[in-house]
Amino acid sequence: MTMAPASLAEQIAIVPAEKLAARPDVARALEWFGRNAAWITETHVKINEVPSPTFSERQRALSVKKLLEGTGLKIRVDEIGNVIAERPGTARTGTEAREVVLVAAHLDTVFPAGTNVTVKRDGVRLVAPGMSDNSSGLAAITAVAHALHNAKLKTSVTLVLVANVGEEGEGNLRGMRKLMETYKGRVRAVIAVDGASIEHVTSMALGSRRYEVSVSGPGGHSWADFGQPNPIHALSRGVARFVRVKVPSDPRTSFNVGMVEGGTSVNSIPHDAAVKVDLRSESEQELQKLETAFKDAMQSGVDEEQAAARERGLNDNGNKLELKVKLLGSRPGGDLPADSFLLAAVRSADKQLGLRSRMERSSTDANIPLSLGIPAIAIGGGGRGGGSHSLQEWYDPANREVGLKRLLLTLLAVTGVQE
Repeated sequence: MTMAPASLAEQIAIVPAEKLAARPDVARALEWFGRNAAWITETHVKINEVPSPTFSERQRALSVKKLLEGTGLKIRVDEIGNVIAERPGTARTGTEAREVVLVAAHLDTVFPAGTNVTVKRDGVRLVAPGMSDNSSGLAAITAVAHALHNAKLKTSVTLVLVANVGEEGEGNLRGMRKLMETYKGRVRAVIAVDGASIEHVTSMALGSRRYEVSVSGPGGHSWADFGQPNPIHALSRGVARFVRVKVPSDPRTSFNVGMVEGGTSVNSIPHDAAVKVDLRSESEQELQKLETAFKDAMQSGVDEEQAAARERGLNDNGNKLELKVKLLGSRPGGDLPADSFLLAAVRSADKQLGLRSRMERSSTDANIPLSLGIPAIAIGGGGRGGGSHSLQEWYDPANREVGLKRLLLTLLAVTGVQE
C-alpha cells in the first residue's frame, strides 16, 4: 500500500533513550514500575475480571477510567465508548503545541457474554480468557499514567492515553477509526499496546476482510419436502469449493471459515443458514483476488444446490434460494518506513534495555493510522503470555517492568521531555 506523504512529524529528531534514562525525572518514572510491580499485577487482575465482549465494553471502560483518575489526566469517554485521557504537553508554539502522541490499548475481548473471566493461578501463571489480549495492555497504560504522575514528568507534546473499543473481530477497529477522526491532522504517532511480548514490533499492517454469507430458502420437512433446496447444503457446496482455492505463501495469504450457523432441528430443512469467514493477505492485490474467489465459490454453491432441486423435479417458483453477502469488516494494510523516527525510538529503547526485537506484520489497531500515512506501531506491555483467544489464555508477570520501561522510553523519545 502506498503511504501518504510524510508529515512534519516525520522530520522530528527523537531523544535517545540513553539520554532520557539519565534524567532524574525519567529515572524516577522507570523505577516506579519495579517498586509497584505487585500493584500493577493486582490492577491487571481487576481489569480482566470485568467482562468486555466486543460492543459491550462499557463496564470495563468505566473500570479503567476510575484507575486513571488521580493522575493529573483530563479524562472523558467519547460517544462510542473510548476512554480518552489527555496529558497536556508544555509546548506553546509551533507544531508541537497542537500535535499529540496516542498510546492505546483495546478494551474488548473475543469472548462472548457469560464467559467466566475469573483469574486463576497456575504456578507463576495467571490464567483467564483475555488475560494477555488485552488486559495486559490496559494494565500497561494504567501503570504508565501513574509512573508519569509520580515522577512529575512533563512532556513537550501532549500525550493521549486511550482505552479503546472495537479492536477484535467485528469491532472492525471502530475505536481507532474514531480516534483518527477526533485528532485528525494532529497525530504525530500512535503506539498500540497489545499483548505482552517485547520480542517483536508490529510495524507492518496485515490487510483483511471479514464476510458473512447467508442463504435463505423455503424450508420444510426433511422427509415430506425432500428435494427442496437446502441453505446449509448450498453453503456447504460453496465452502467445499472455496477451501480448494490455492493461495500464495509469498505474499502470505490465508483464509478461515470461523462460524457456521443455521437450522432449527435435525429433521427440518432450514429456512436460512450463514457462514462467517476471515480473509487475509500481505498483498492488497492477492486479497482482492481471494475476495473474488470466495464470492464466486459461494454463488456456485447456491447455483449447484438450485440445480440439484430442479433435477429432483422442482421448478424455481417458490423454491428459490437467496444469497446475501455482507462485509463485516475491512482492515486496511500499510507499512511503516524503515527509517521512521518511531522505529528509531523503539530501537533506541531496546538498545538501552539490552533487548533485540524483530519487525512483524499483523492486524492491530495500528492498521488504521498506518493506512493514513501516520507513523504507528503495536508492541507488547511486558511479561509473557500465551493461549491467546482461548479459554486457557495465560499471563506471567515476571519482568513485566522491562516492557513497561520500553514503552515509556519509546513514547518519551517521541513526545520529547521538558528541559
